[in-house]
Amino acid sequence: MSRDFRRLDVFRMADQLVLEVYRATANFPVAERYGMQAQIRRAAVSVATNLVEGCQRPTTKDYLRFVAISLGSASEARYLLDLAARLGFLPDTEQASLEPGYRRLVRSLERLGGSLQRTVGLERPVARSL
Repeated sequence: MSRDFRRLDVFRMADQLVLEVYRATANFPVAERYGMQAQIRRAAVSVATNLVEGCQRPTTKDYLRFVAISLGSASEARYLLDLAARLGFLPDTEQASLEPGYRRLVRSLERLGGSLQRTVGLERPVARSL
């Protein structure tokens, strides 16, 4: 079963956040180019790319697995952005502007995961964000 990822609001949110993360991390210290800057960017990109890959999986159960990976990556990016601000690599204003987007993204991924779990008859819900 092929699904069109471009029709998913959650994909559009993730994709927009990738652009914002790249802009926000552009001025990281050179020493962090292959460290935290790269890790934040990989996590942000991973959210969107796992949704794309999941949409092309043949079963709903496979799709759900990739949604769960996206949720983990979104949570990772959210934490790393907070850490980068606390370390002084990212202005607090930049982190504060990204936080609401990641909060919405995590909630949306949780809802999508929950919906897919009900579809495949799984009882255990996706972990809820704080």
